[in-house]
Amino acid sequence: MRQYPSDVAFTPAVKQIQQAKGSRASYAKVEQGRGWKTRITPDLTEFVAVLDMFYLGTANREGQPYIQYRGGPPGFLKVLDDETLGFADFGGNRQYITLGNLSENPRAFIFLMDYANSRRVKLWGTAKVIEDDAELLERFRDPDYHGKVERAIVFTVATWDVNCPQHIHKRFSQRYIAPVIAELQAKIAALEEQLRQVREATPAAWTDRA
Repeated sequence: MRQYPSDVAFTPAVKQIQQAKGSRASYAKVEQGRGWKTRITPDLTEFVAVLDMFYLGTANREGQPYIQYRGGPPGFLKVLDDETLGFADFGGNRQYITLGNLSENPRAFIFLMDYANSRRVKLWGTAKVIEDDAELLERFRDPDYHGKVERAIVFTVATWDVNCPQHIHKRFSQRYIAPVIAELQAKIAALEEQLRQVREATPAAWTDRA
């Protein structure tokens, strides 16, 4: 039985190293104060709703870890209730490593990244694969996204915490960059058209310069 939610990560071995390195006192204050959250809050719900990717960690029976990138339309990771997240398992390379791991070890980890705003969130919990719930699978479908929903993965949150933003290099997805590029291309086209009109209006002047 864990005394604090953060004990899922702060094992005795971790706390011993924290003590040796000088950070144990500050983390002890966090444990005894607000601590890590065990329920999905409105802030986390809002954060999840705009993400189009995250990283999912699982491990097999022997404890060998595996990290998988998960991508989809914005908001494809959905809040089902105040302790449960779910998402569509789209068709992929058919290795089924995550499915195999979860069949023998339900412990899982979700790492949420917002590169554009330098934000990251860590969630510990358990996950299970659901293939025979038509209503749930339909909830995860997006008619505007090409991915085929083959099954759902439901993640029950044990605890979560917000990571510090240090060392996060800003990166922007295509959906952020595309409108900016389109606007710049339109401005360039407009300027090129203006230049063409000026050249046609004063051909002699341009010929002399050449």
